[in-house]
Amino acid sequence: MKAWHLTDTTGPDALELVDIEEPQPGPGEVRVKIKFSGLNHLDLWVSQGLPKPHHLPHILGADGAGTVDAIGEGVAGFEVGDEIVIDPSTSCGSCEHCVRDNIVYCAEFKIFGEHINGTLAESIVIPTINAVRKPKAMEWQVAGTFGLVTVTALRMLERANIEQGQRVLVVGIGGGVSTAAMSLALGFDAEVYVTSRSQEKIDWAIGQGAAGGFISDGEFGKEMAAIGGAHVVIENVGPATLGQSLKAAVRGGRVMVCGGTSGQRFELNLPYLFFKQLEIVGSSMGNHAQFARASQYVGSGKAVSYVDRVFGFEDLPEAMVYLDSGAQTGKVAISR
Repeated sequence: MKAWHLTDTTGPDALELVDIEEPQPGPGEVRVKIKFSGLNHLDLWVSQGLPKPHHLPHILGADGAGTVDAIGEGVAGFEVGDEIVIDPSTSCGSCEHCVRDNIVYCAEFKIFGEHINGTLAESIVIPTINAVRKPKAMEWQVAGTFGLVTVTALRMLERANIEQGQRVLVVGIGGGVSTAAMSLALGFDAEVYVTSRSQEKIDWAIGQGAAGGFISDGEFGKEMAAIGGAHVVIENVGPATLGQSLKAAVRGGRVMVCGGTSGQRFELNLPYLFFKQLEIVGSSMGNHAQFARASQYVGSGKAVSYVDRVFGFEDLPEAMVYLDSGAQTGKVAISR
């Protein structure tokens, strides 16, 4: 089969399309012939060694969807031809965290495409717990791209205990997690505001149902506070915006952090934090039950997963460069 091998950590230029032996499913596993994969910024970071893959060559790609074409020993409940969405989170399956489906706390928690070979190949072998039935109404390009960002956004909103009518501020609209968080929050009947460096992206978000938006490079914290403040802030940009995000939150508000695309360090004014009674909550990925709920929300239309552009499988390096440009609004898909 064909697969994209990452041969070095110098970025997308280190990707090489190769022919490799097709993997065979072992006990408790199925093989999925992939129809669509989705790109994430994680793919860019891993290609740059941030973090460095556990081995080279390495296959990127956390998201994917396709059909079962081989079944391992002892597998029940799956047949060749079943339509599958891939849950990208894996774990040991037996520790105290895994038995409670708190897999994100498992010492062996891994993500396809980061810690182990991923979906940027013609086929992938996965444990059956990672094989989720594709909702019949879900388009293939959505099925192959919504997973990682939507489960991450859903976990953030659920941990924030979002309530109907609350004001939610989504920082950096246009990226995968941000657009997923906006759509989910709207589905939960929240009043959603967004930020972006692009007025065009803000206008797009308002067209999708957002109540308003602010330019990220400005004083959006004061602007949000002037209209009552945000009960929940979804933050994945980091140092460049986190100070404004804290200002945007109401007293007792929750600032949910899942990334730091602008850097890893931020100087925090502690009195501001405790006098305002704020909660800063780190969150990443999700458990299997949350992935199933994310799939149901997107499949039923309660949430929308936006696909910005589709590239052919052989055009992966071009797709990676496009993702890195930040021009997209939503997900970048790779078709077979």
